[in-house]
Amino acid sequence: MIAFLTENIGTIIVLLIIVAIVTAVVVKMVKDKKSGKSACGCDCSECGCGCSKCDK
Repeated sequence: MIAFLTENIGTIIVLLIIVAIVTAVVVKMVKDKKSGKSACGCDCSECGCGCSKCDK
C-alpha cells in the first residue's frame, strides 16, 4: 500500500485538488440558489423575471 502511494503521489495530489475545486463550486452554487441568486449573474429574486440577463 505504501509503495502504491509513493508511486502515485502526484496523481493523488492533483485528484484531491480537483475534488476540492469541484466541491467548492457545488457548495457555492447551492448557497447562491438558497439565497435567491441565479446562474445568469443577476439577482432575479428581486425582479422576478424569466431571465435572459434579466430581460435587459
